[in-house]
Amino acid sequence: MSRKEMVRPGGRSARVQASVHAAVRELMSELGRDGLTVPLVAHRAGVTPSTIYRRWGDLQELLSDVAVERLRPETAPQDHGNLRADLTAWAEQFLDEMASPPGRAYIRDALLGDPDGGNAGRCSAYAAEQADAMLARAIDRGEGAPGVEAVMDRVVAPMMYRILFRPAGLDAAYARRLVAELLDAGAGSGR
Repeated sequence: MSRKEMVRPGGRSARVQASVHAAVRELMSELGRDGLTVPLVAHRAGVTPSTIYRRWGDLQELLSDVAVERLRPETAPQDHGNLRADLTAWAEQFLDEMASPPGRAYIRDALLGDPDGGNAGRCSAYAAEQADAMLARAIDRGEGAPGVEAVMDRVVAPMMYRILFRPAGLDAAYARRLVAELLDAGAGSGR
């Protein structure tokens, strides 16, 4: 089994992962990212450096794993009564969190320690799961709804591109515009 397949381990493995992740977060807040080393993290977590190397390979892969876990949404998207309100509120929050300095750092770390693309896939799956929850709710209410891939292509992808490559001018109005364009295009197509 590869290191990337160990997403949600149980027992001792889960305790090691939790203590190492906590150590990384604590040390980053105390020393900054540049001050981190595998021996420091191991000491703080109460494990040997070889445990970290065996499980994560190197510091960058560890930072990437921590970042992916931090990018995982903690709650389901809020229900605001209709798809437009749900998707708009979610997109505004997503943009605000991901475009923040910590959000951008987590995105960079998630991608830097990801030679096989697994972390990018996990992060994408988090957003798709959130979109799917909102779309399912809309369908249950009898609303028309685009597909998950349309939300990913028309809302999430442009925001991520702008966050990574053209962050100037990103604000809630941009997120609202993307959602409106997606939903208004669907309304005009007779769905």
